[in-house]
Amino acid sequence: MAETKREIERKYDVDGADAELPDLSGVAGVGDVLDKGVVELDAVYWDTPDQRLAAASITLRRRTGGADEGWHLKLPVSLAEGVRDEVHEPLSDTVPRSLLGLVRSRVREADLVPVVRLLSARKLRHLVDAKGALLAEVSVDGVIAERLTPGGGTAEWSEIEVELADGCDPALLDKVEKKLRKAGVRRSTASSKLARALKETAPKETAPKKAASKGRKAKKAAADEVRPAEGTVGAGKPAGKSEAVAEAVREAVGDGTGTAGDHAVAYLRAQRDAIVSLDPAVRRDLPDSVHQMRVATRRMRSAFKSYRKFLDRTATDPVGDELKWLAGELGVDRDQEVLTDRLVTRVEALPKTLLLGPVRGRLRVWSVTRRTGSRRRTVAVLDSKRYLTLLNTIDALLAEPPLRPAASAPPAKALPKALLKDYARLATRVEHALALAPGDERDRAMHEARKAAKRARYAGEAAVPALGKPAKRFAKRMKSVQSVLGGHQDSVVAREALRALAIQAHLAGETAFTWGLLYGQEEASAADRERELPGVWAEASRRKLRAALGS
Repeated sequence: MAETKREIERKYDVDGADAELPDLSGVAGVGDVLDKGVVELDAVYWDTPDQRLAAASITLRRRTGGADEGWHLKLPVSLAEGVRDEVHEPLSDTVPRSLLGLVRSRVREADLVPVVRLLSARKLRHLVDAKGALLAEVSVDGVIAERLTPGGGTAEWSEIEVELADGCDPALLDKVEKKLRKAGVRRSTASSKLARALKETAPKETAPKKAASKGRKAKKAAADEVRPAEGTVGAGKPAGKSEAVAEAVREAVGDGTGTAGDHAVAYLRAQRDAIVSLDPAVRRDLPDSVHQMRVATRRMRSAFKSYRKFLDRTATDPVGDELKWLAGELGVDRDQEVLTDRLVTRVEALPKTLLLGPVRGRLRVWSVTRRTGSRRRTVAVLDSKRYLTLLNTIDALLAEPPLRPAASAPPAKALPKALLKDYARLATRVEHALALAPGDERDRAMHEARKAAKRARYAGEAAVPALGKPAKRFAKRMKSVQSVLGGHQDSVVAREALRALAIQAHLAGETAFTWGLLYGQEEASAADRERELPGVWAEASRRKLRAALGS
């Protein structure tokens, strides 16, 4: 099984093949600097011929020499801080299957080929504390880079690399850097050895073409090149979160000079980027990754519907149908996770005197059994041809957006109308649900209203870059309605699960008392949400929304 470690490091440029490490013995907290000799490293970096991994700041290499020789896949967490997750597999002649899966959303059907070979002579030092515990590895690397693709050249340079030991305070890196700066050493302008190697060994004929790139396309290409591939874990603003999406849209559209169509396409691209970036996190079963990927698919599908005035439905509806399929498949795993957490919380809150029978054990077995199945299903979906076809179809659609004439309107004029249309749809569903008597029909109606509230909320969040605070307030109000309706639906789903667990307990000769008690709690929770809804809905009045959106 692949091993994963969090890599936190910084690189610095130094001159000369015989460069030496400045004295670091005076760094606060460092007890000693241990000479660990010279290590010879031979690494071959793999990528697609058009360097899709490098464009996403992902590195895949096969390295011999050193204590951790083998295959290494590095997925960026926060490029600004030099933080990456490194997935390690033992040496083999071909790329390990597990690593192929983690880059599949980037590589698609393309081949992986050797691109660059790096030979490094590493003068290694260990920074240790007063007790001899490792704080960081510091090295001076003499690097020879050789391009392995046709027309490439070679390059040589030296650099200092400082990598924090597991569990150590990142503040140590600042202290080391302060010492290095005093010695005249400056932070490297390249994000990695590979990035520098690709730049300095590139075929000469491609240089003029790259230098001539100007304008918005060049700016976007540069942004794409440094965008983290896996922003869901430890990256400040997780990919798929509304704030990060809004920033991506602002960057793509520019200073408010774009059209409503520009705005819609930029938002859709942000969702596409989130789906692709979250793929490896979902495969690694990282916290919240399935949820965030599912949200991105839903946001894109909702945008297709909210922006029907701007986008040709004959092109977007088939993609929307496939996004619905993907969200549904991801939901199997995510819904099981949420449901389990809810039931476990309920059980833990009960006094021991009310836990009759093997309640915890039965719940644990039920959860593990269902989660194991859903987990396998999620990975199978990401490995499917249907999923890859969907990604390729989205790319093709965004490369040539199917814009309608209305897309040329200014965002400030067109987007409020789209928001209010989604609001009107929500209003119809909420009022219908409130008019029904409690029961199954009302439960279904509230679930439909919840989906409409979510769509209206997403539309509001999507409009924030163009409309600012009014759209943000709109989204906040829609979220409050969604939360109440969501709480109600969670109770409906929990009651179905509790009934099934009660039947299992009964058939096994156990008392179903506790399951019935929990069922009653969920009924009371649903009733509370039903009583809460009218007041929350009143706060989201059409008059207030029209005034806020200037319509």
